[in-house]
Amino acid sequence: MLALAASGGSRRWSQATSFTLWLGFTLMIGLRDQVGGDWFNYLPYFDRQVGQPFSFVFQSDEVGYAIANWLAAHLDWGIYGTNTICAAIFSAGLVAFCRRQPLPWLAVTLAFPYLIMVVAMGYTRQWVAIGLEMLALLALERGRVVIYIVWLTIAATFHKTALVMLLLPAITLSGSFRFVNLLRLGFLLGAGWGLFNSLLSDSVETLQSGYLDAGYQSQGALIRVALCLLPALVFLLLRNRFPLTKQQRSIWTVMSLLALAAVAGLVLSPSSTAVDRVSLYLIPLQLFVGSRLPDLRPFSLSPSGWNQLIILLGFAVLSVWLLFAKTAFAWLPYRNLLLPF
Repeated sequence: MLALAASGGSRRWSQATSFTLWLGFTLMIGLRDQVGGDWFNYLPYFDRQVGQPFSFVFQSDEVGYAIANWLAAHLDWGIYGTNTICAAIFSAGLVAFCRRQPLPWLAVTLAFPYLIMVVAMGYTRQWVAIGLEMLALLALERGRVVIYIVWLTIAATFHKTALVMLLLPAITLSGSFRFVNLLRLGFLLGAGWGLFNSLLSDSVETLQSGYLDAGYQSQGALIRVALCLLPALVFLLLRNRFPLTKQQRSIWTVMSLLALAAVAGLVLSPSSTAVDRVSLYLIPLQLFVGSRLPDLRPFSLSPSGWNQLIILLGFAVLSVWLLFAKTAFAWLPYRNLLLPF
């Protein structure tokens, strides 16, 4: 994977390659054993579904994750079954998103150090939501707003914060007041209001007291926001040089501006954890910009030179995290049910 990414690799994946990557990531993430900072925090979610009828899942705040636990419990797969179901969903979104980038091997290599190793092996419910968000972004790039909303709705059944991304299609609407755009905006507002009432309204007070009022702080929030800020600045500075459709340019401009807003949020918000959780949905920006930057040849550096530089930067981030993050011990050593040690 590294060799293909460094050299530019194939510009198009076959279905066999996509399936192999999907299966590999699913097994690596899903069958990990006691790896991740929240490993033990998720066990009660699973225990809650043991011996319960299927109707019990609808008593959960996040029904999608409850269904994954219910299936794993009734198939006697344990928490590993839950994680594998969730990993399969996340990996499908990740592979589909990377496959659509001009340098897919570079995109998936960029995803590996942080999105896969840290996020996907730590925050189960939210990384499923991020995988579904990537499918939603692919739909929105093609102008399929209804499909975008469907994917985000499913994502919100794993982690309700995914609903914040409903703002994206509304902001990226064309500035004209044509009837079709007004109709589209009305549909988005109606869908957003309906989803808020059905999925989020009962949890607003809990989220406020659990994050904002409590003033929770995340040690790595600044680093995670900075990792999104860098590609955002690159995109905004070189925006006109990216070969994109009008819809793509609009979407990723807004995503970049949201990354700038996240920096302001760290300063103004009483809880860096709240900003941190929302900014995780900006991680696809890293893959989108990073996989296009070599072809732009900034500073007259060759594409292969940029490929190698970007890969080194990504793995420098992983190395710093493993060496200095206070919670890194929860990821070390990596254990998997398929490994003999």
